[in-house]
Amino acid sequence: MPPPSRRTGWLSLPNLLGGSHRGPADAAVPVVGPWPSVALYAVAPLGGVEHLVLDDLSAYAEDRGWVVPAGCAVADSGPLDQDPNVRSGWQRVRAAAAGRLVHGVVVPSFAHVAYRAGDWDGERAWLLEQGLFVVATDPTELLAGLEPGELRA
Repeated sequence: MPPPSRRTGWLSLPNLLGGSHRGPADAAVPVVGPWPSVALYAVAPLGGVEHLVLDDLSAYAEDRGWVVPAGCAVADSGPLDQDPNVRSGWQRVRAAAAGRLVHGVVVPSFAHVAYRAGDWDGERAWLLEQGLFVVATDPTELLAGLEPGELRA
């Protein structure tokens, strides 16, 4: 297990790394590294500062030994209440997930994925169907985390 984070404001969701989060049918899917690979995603309020948020998310993932594949650290700029379907960065994360390049997504807050409850429900269901975990680095979101298998239709 990776050493505990030296960052004081971040918490990880429990039991995320108990093995692969993919089903047996996905066993042949290549893993980018010895640890789960993750996409980093954030929405910055202003253009030109996206790297600041992504740097923090990258450090969070690195502290846990997670791998961020090339092109999977993505940020959009603008208000959080944009429809996730019109965010080009979020669509890149979805493509990486659909292509089995990542096992999870790291965001500052779940609102960065989708701000409105209806949008979040749709994105959350899709992520779970893909077998992905989602981690929000904001400790106030600790109890709202999700793991594959918790949503059953």
